[in-house]
Amino acid sequence: MKDYIKMTLATITGLFLFGFVAMFLFVGMIGAIAAVGETAPVMPKEAVLQIDFSKMTLAEQTTEADPLAMLQGGGEITPVGIYSAINAVNAAAQDPAIRYIYMKPDAASGGFAQIEEFRTALKNFRDCGKAIVSYIESPTNAGYYLASVSDKIYMTKYDGGMNMFNGMSSQLIFLKDALDRLGVNVQLIRHGKYKSAGEMYIRNSSSKENMEQNEAMISSMWESWSTEIAQSRDITVDELNSMLNDLELNFPSDFLENGLVDELLSREELQQKLADLYVTDSYKKVNSISLADYATIKDVPNLKATNKVAVIYAEGNIVDGSDPEGVAGDRFAKIIADVRADKDVKAVVLRVNSPGGSVMASEKIKAELDLLRENVPVIASYGDYAASGGYWISANCDYIFSNATTLTGSIGVFSMIPDIGGTIKNKLHVTVTPVKSNDHADMLGMMRPLTPKEEAYMQASVERIYTKFTSIVAEGRDMTVEAVDEIAQGRVWTGAEALEIGLVDEIGTLEEAIEYAAMSIEGVTSVEEVQIAAYPKPKTTLETLLESLTGTESAFAGTPIESVEQAFLGWDASQAGKVYARIPYEIVVR
Repeated sequence: MKDYIKMTLATITGLFLFGFVAMFLFVGMIGAIAAVGETAPVMPKEAVLQIDFSKMTLAEQTTEADPLAMLQGGGEITPVGIYSAINAVNAAAQDPAIRYIYMKPDAASGGFAQIEEFRTALKNFRDCGKAIVSYIESPTNAGYYLASVSDKIYMTKYDGGMNMFNGMSSQLIFLKDALDRLGVNVQLIRHGKYKSAGEMYIRNSSSKENMEQNEAMISSMWESWSTEIAQSRDITVDELNSMLNDLELNFPSDFLENGLVDELLSREELQQKLADLYVTDSYKKVNSISLADYATIKDVPNLKATNKVAVIYAEGNIVDGSDPEGVAGDRFAKIIADVRADKDVKAVVLRVNSPGGSVMASEKIKAELDLLRENVPVIASYGDYAASGGYWISANCDYIFSNATTLTGSIGVFSMIPDIGGTIKNKLHVTVTPVKSNDHADMLGMMRPLTPKEEAYMQASVERIYTKFTSIVAEGRDMTVEAVDEIAQGRVWTGAEALEIGLVDEIGTLEEAIEYAAMSIEGVTSVEEVQIAAYPKPKTTLETLLESLTGTESAFAGTPIESVEQAFLGWDASQAGKVYARIPYEIVVR
């Protein structure tokens, strides 16, 4: 018995010591990983600015690389904020230490607007007389679009790379048949013949209006990119489209024959080209610095400036409450209130990259922005999306910049109430009996369909909010309500189209919006004279790490069902009957 007790105590002690040591090592590992992000990069005396999209991605704000990537054996992907990235390229254009830019664009990722803005900065770099060289192995739409601005585009001479430079497309998902099999009836109440949010739940195919706006949207976005590509390569848009439509681009030799690249090179031959451009005899003597590191060096705020331009990033779904992710109404309203309380802030840029969401949250945010506009000018800059709720909060800004490919408008509202009573009864064989104090107490309980009176009640709510939405736009854009209604109806427009119909003021980048805001301050003659302050503050490495450790991943990740799951983004089924102002889809660029 004594031996047993000794053994038990020894085991417990061993487990305790093991746990203590493991915890000590884990904490030390966290500290070590977090410290990586705090190591200051060093700038060589002379260097090539390397833009490698296998190691970085364009984002709205700069954050540190995923600290768990090292532990999981993956490569470090550093998100570089678009404003930081543009500033870095602009600085490199004037920096005698930067000889040229070498870009590897194959894995280029980011939103349409971010890619578009970054290409503009690269073009400006070339216009300053410095060279850009790109090397392609597996072309993509985004990658080739960026590469097309280069002085020289080289491509691997080896076959086998996947060609995804084939034009733009979107996939519309419809779930009615699947929901019918489950016995789920989704009741959609909306205003706007183009307001297609919810269509996927009630139809098996696209409505005429939804197909019309999607075709127009894709055509407008592709026209913008293909025009720039064609101009850069001295071909016509028709010639480019013919190459893609006839599947003429398969092997590297096809790209060369059609004038889309300048030369086919092995890695060794490429290195010699880079060495020659550096004016040295060996590639080993070529110093390089990554865009992420160079941006860190150059991204130093002007703390001596007495005037601030606050850049408020409204990125993600607009949701209620104080959620740390997305544009949470209460949290975001407080951020705006804090900016308003800072007397050094003399101008504000509202960077909108949101497909919309909650009407109530949009109202709260707009109310705070209206108070802010009483004291300082508020300039809007649109990223990938400024639609529905994203447009609601920004329509009254003093001036609006949009990218050509920004999805905006979608001035319309909807509400959805699923009826799962049939599923419960017929599929699960469960009977639900309501007990209620009033006739309509269970109308949002999702156990029965709406009555005609209840549907009319919900429709009245949607109509009232739609009227308010169009009135807000009419006031902000100096239009009549009737004129707004003509271009509203839930219709999604690209930035280029939005400019033509008066929803935005100018096609321009975040950089241009910040410069416009800075120049609106009395006595300021250059953006360098002001301090740029970002809100909310980007997450630290430690915050990112802790979030990664406590986060959850979709159970359907990597499966076909994941696309269905994505279709439900922006709709919280637990809040049936709530009115939303949200665009019905996200677009991913590749």
